[in-house]
Amino acid sequence: MRKLVPFAIALTAAGCSAPPHEDPVEEDADEALSNIPNDPHKALCDDAPEGEVRCHARARVSADGEMMAFAAPSGLTPADLRKAYAIPAGGAGTTVAIVDAYDNPKAESDLAAYRAHFGLPPCTHANGCFTKVNQSGKLSPLPKPDKGWASEIALDLDMVSAACPSCKILLVEASTTTTTDLGRAVSTAVKLGASVVSNSYGGSEGSYIAQSEPYFNHPGVAITVSTGDNGYGMEYPASSRYVIAVGGTSLVKSAAARGWAEKAWTGAGSGCSKYVAKPSFQKDSACARRTIADVSAVADPNTGVAVYDSYGGSGWAVFGGTSAAAPLVASILAAAGKANVANSWPYAHAAAFYDVASGRNGNCGGSYLCTAKAGYDGPTGLGTPNGALIAK
Repeated sequence: MRKLVPFAIALTAAGCSAPPHEDPVEEDADEALSNIPNDPHKALCDDAPEGEVRCHARARVSADGEMMAFAAPSGLTPADLRKAYAIPAGGAGTTVAIVDAYDNPKAESDLAAYRAHFGLPPCTHANGCFTKVNQSGKLSPLPKPDKGWASEIALDLDMVSAACPSCKILLVEASTTTTTDLGRAVSTAVKLGASVVSNSYGGSEGSYIAQSEPYFNHPGVAITVSTGDNGYGMEYPASSRYVIAVGGTSLVKSAAARGWAEKAWTGAGSGCSKYVAKPSFQKDSACARRTIADVSAVADPNTGVAVYDSYGGSGWAVFGGTSAAAPLVASILAAAGKANVANSWPYAHAAAFYDVASGRNGNCGGSYLCTAKAGYDGPTGLGTPNGALIAK
């Protein structure tokens, strides 16, 4: 059985000249996107051998390659994310599940530190908000600890807290990185009452997919999966026919009407599946099978999010990767009262997503599969969530 590991890492029309009097607000947005720094960052999980997956969490690093520690939060805050994605103050009582492999022994205490700093309500085992279980749904024994996956867990928990501070959080830790164990953890999350399940891991596609697909088939529960951090190329379970595949963007403040601007992140995964049939709700023409992504959210470590991680790291850090995007989308759906939607839902409500029309994640002959454009494209899908419209 395949093994998995978590995901926590402008083209213009040729020959077209700019109009003589461009909107200065749009110029400000373009300028903001063009001035994104290129600071060093790295994947927090090692490359996986054939048949395994890797963690997609990425962190800013210092010159020596070590995770950069900050004395105070740096990167996007909960307030930033709620403004950027117009996230409503909903979701009370809704359970968002995070599925990862291995244990983060500091998960609850780090979660408490993040929420306390940003003035979010406590979410603890004692008050019934936070629960951590193994893949069988038991409080013990928990899997062995792993620093890379622990950082992934810290990122995931903080993104749920940022987007839906009123939600309950269920962390299900799989014993290994096989699709069997992680799939069982997904099923356990649903059995324990999760309305939406976020998965920040994946690996190369293969014939094993047919055996793994049932693990992600949970009608009435939204399943989000990050698309990967290696640029243009397919990964599973993002290519599953049952999930919402979440790509990645660079997100910056701008003087545009929204107050924010986005473009496709160069590291976001996208492409055309070799194994999974095309779902009926996808209408793009260059891919005869399943295309990813479906939607997207911030993932660029250079425009990354603040995370508190004292086990994989040493406190405050700046993280990115599509690992940030998957739990954000899951939690925005929860906050907007849409946690139980099918993965076809975004395609029937494309207007509820901010279109991302610039940037690219690789070379594919100029196709939309690797180049963001108006409407649907591979790196960003239908776009990024507008929580206020999703809630309608």
